[in-house]
Amino acid sequence: MTNNGVGLRSERGPILLAVMVATGVVAIDATILSTAVPAIVADVGGFSQFPWLFSVYVLTQSVTVPVYSKLADQIGRKRVILFGLGVFLLASILCGLAWDMPSLIAFRALQGIGAGAVLPITITIVGDIYTVEERAKVQGYVASVWAIAAVAGPALGGLFAMWDVWRGIFFINVPLCAVAMWLLARGYHEKLTPRRHRIDYAGAVLLTASLTLLLVGVLEGGNGWAWFSVTSFAVFGAGIVLLAAFVLVERRAAEPVLPLWVATRPLLRATNLVGFTVGAALIGLTAFVPTYLVVGLGVSELVGGLALATLTIGWPIAASLSGRLYLRIGFRSTALLGGAIVVVGTAALALLGPYPSVWSVATVAFVIGLGFGFAAVPTLVAAQSSVGWEERGVVTGASMFTRSVGQAIGAAVLGAVANAVIASHGGDETDPATIVAASTAVFVGAAIVGVLMLLFALLMPRERREGAASAAPASEPAPVTGPVPEVS
Repeated sequence: MTNNGVGLRSERGPILLAVMVATGVVAIDATILSTAVPAIVADVGGFSQFPWLFSVYVLTQSVTVPVYSKLADQIGRKRVILFGLGVFLLASILCGLAWDMPSLIAFRALQGIGAGAVLPITITIVGDIYTVEERAKVQGYVASVWAIAAVAGPALGGLFAMWDVWRGIFFINVPLCAVAMWLLARGYHEKLTPRRHRIDYAGAVLLTASLTLLLVGVLEGGNGWAWFSVTSFAVFGAGIVLLAAFVLVERRAAEPVLPLWVATRPLLRATNLVGFTVGAALIGLTAFVPTYLVVGLGVSELVGGLALATLTIGWPIAASLSGRLYLRIGFRSTALLGGAIVVVGTAALALLGPYPSVWSVATVAFVIGLGFGFAAVPTLVAAQSSVGWEERGVVTGASMFTRSVGQAIGAAVLGAVANAVIASHGGDETDPATIVAASTAVFVGAAIVGVLMLLFALLMPRERREGAASAAPASEPAPVTGPVPEVS
């Protein structure tokens, strides 16, 4: 096909629009639920269980990403993402029909299984059909989706809750999924080179089971059971044993579901470590900033949420600008700039922690968001550009997965820090001074994670051509051995 431009009116415009709508499904779902939790609990009950609405979604989404990503390299992107959107659509309808908290949690788990195929595959498709230079412009389109979702998600969730129709937060996914599926089915076509593949069933089962146990151990440690308990040791022990078995199976597999070279290539190792710290720092802020302001300062939940929303606005702004920057100074230098901004922002947040202020938090959160955007985008594009079509899905999935693992571990570690501070102050979670102290300790932890992010960015190999992003030839959006996207 002829690649004439990157806008929505170009020949590849229908595919870009499909990617944006599919991304919007996941982006809105990431923010719309939190503001409606009180209304959900008031209707179906289960206050003590509601955190699992978020945890089980993250869990099932995370553990399925590597499997979907490998399948996308074997059977094509289109089949995998259409399957994911179909599962997400079905699960959204079931969530809207849920009759109690356990059923809603179960359907959220199914929703996560669908979401695991959406975001990594949309990012992979962008890497397939656009060159490195073109992706610098395309980032602006995709980033705009996240910026809109950052504002629209909480607002819609609050409106549905206020109108006492919280089920609408799930039913709104139905038309979005339907439109995305229609656009992909109509405008995105792949010409796959006929080839027999050997599906790594054993590896997929072992990987999913081991990651599920390890993530459950992280998510429930200190909550469902004590960290140093028989249950905790059993869960982590079983997860480690299954993970070791997975490594042994992958060494012998003809087409491993998660090739071990993902962790051994210097560039991929560095970019995945950066992604891990992005996830850890992000969860520390999103989980504690609203509570810090609501309890510590006495503002409304809406104001606390909007203060945090500046972070998710700063991120896509930086993402759209980072493309132009890494074309001039390289992937590594752009990621280092992002890491430095995150360090400055999180350090400022930690220093300002004892003095709660909506405006200072909103400003600093925006700066941190800029840092995330400048760090996350060039590392992902560098990783994608270092491989061919047949490996791009796995590489993208590994990046998404390590970020999710970072969120899970970050939530556990920073949550433990907060709980320790609260316990040392008498255990009163409603006392403003106690919450301010606990949140400040979390912000210090986030600053330490920011320093690690900067150090990991330093591990990225230098580009061979000074002043340009040259991890791969920019003239080829996808190697000839892969599918050729067409517009019909």
